[in-house]
Amino acid sequence: MNPNSRPRSTVLGRSLLSGVVAVSILWTAWGVPEDDWSNWRGPTRQGSTTSRRTPTLWSASDVRWTLPLPGKGTSTPIVSGDRIYLTSPADGEDAVLAVTPSGEVAWQTKLGPYTSPKHSTLASGCNASPATDGRAVFVYFKSGAFAALELDGRIRWKQNLTERFGAERLFWDQGSSPVVTDRFVILSRMHQGDSWIAAFDKQSGEMRWRRNRTFEAPSENDNGYATPVPYDEAGQPALLVWGADRLTSHRESDGAVLWTAEGFNPEGTGYWPAIATPVVAGTMVVVPVGRDDRPNQAHLRGIRTGGTGVIGADAHAWKRDDVGVFVTTPAVHDGKVYLLRHRGEVVCLDPQTGRTLWTGSLPRSASPFYASPAIAGGILHAAREDGVVFSARVGDRLELLSENPMGERIVATPVPAGGRLYLRGDRHLFCVGSK
Repeated sequence: MNPNSRPRSTVLGRSLLSGVVAVSILWTAWGVPEDDWSNWRGPTRQGSTTSRRTPTLWSASDVRWTLPLPGKGTSTPIVSGDRIYLTSPADGEDAVLAVTPSGEVAWQTKLGPYTSPKHSTLASGCNASPATDGRAVFVYFKSGAFAALELDGRIRWKQNLTERFGAERLFWDQGSSPVVTDRFVILSRMHQGDSWIAAFDKQSGEMRWRRNRTFEAPSENDNGYATPVPYDEAGQPALLVWGADRLTSHRESDGAVLWTAEGFNPEGTGYWPAIATPVVAGTMVVVPVGRDDRPNQAHLRGIRTGGTGVIGADAHAWKRDDVGVFVTTPAVHDGKVYLLRHRGEVVCLDPQTGRTLWTGSLPRSASPFYASPAIAGGILHAAREDGVVFSARVGDRLELLSENPMGERIVATPVPAGGRLYLRGDRHLFCVGSK
């Protein structure tokens, strides 16, 4: 690790004056900072934003620009200030790209040899989404490359966790994304081996704490692809980690375990990897259990925050064994939880009771949904694997507003930010917005 290392970057040359003018114009067009989407699940970390400027009724004619990407990556882009950041293979290396609101590559930084995925149809070596605190961009790759980049593309620090801890033993391909807190960048590593959650110094990359998270679990259930969830526990910053049939709460300052919830899989069913990430709605954690792509194996559990010790199955606030998800992470909007199920059913839940408020369905096809839903100003955006993107109003019911084929596979989450909708496909980054 070398904090002073310089990137191999491609920076588009511009004069200082034109750059300042462009940034001023684009900042106005993009709106205030709360329109940013700074991590995989957005400004609220719940897959939602209050912005009401995102396109709803749109078609191919509303695609402002289409940017060809240097390789196939499946991570969700993020938006901060006047830049879109995303990870991608480039010339056989892991790379980070910064894109302007006009669809130009501002810079590209390579971080070392790319590692190909085990399952190339749905995955890539760039599954984890970037995260930013507005001062640096933090990225993680299947190769083990873990880095912080300055906003101009220079490398702040870089290390390789595979070289340090060994390769991750997963049935699929690495997918948990880094999470940024006030002090740290947090990463979880859960696989068939030594599993943990750790905090790294944002300035130096030094590990500040690491807490063991290795548990006995049925086959594949110890494989974790979910992302840690920051939340407040009794007024203090904390983190939730889901995997190996357990939900653990950790104090953010030192990683100490505050409580552990168990009893999610009393029958010991195997092949239930933790893919969908839990969501926090008020004082309730809604935990997706099992898998929605198999009959009668999708479940949900409600766990109340503020617990202590071990929370067994009898202490779960509520249980649902008739509904759930597999890959798509739920979203929270206006105090309600929204599930996007594998075949396009949308379920609206009361998080406090687990009761279904209503259900609706997006148009079905042979293709399922792998991208998690994003909600902006009461509009749910959902991308089906075949590249058809839906926008639907949610509230008292599901009202389909638009259905738009993009012409290529999409497994990354739609990103509503700054009055635009960003869609990352197998080959392109699309920007949708009124011209």
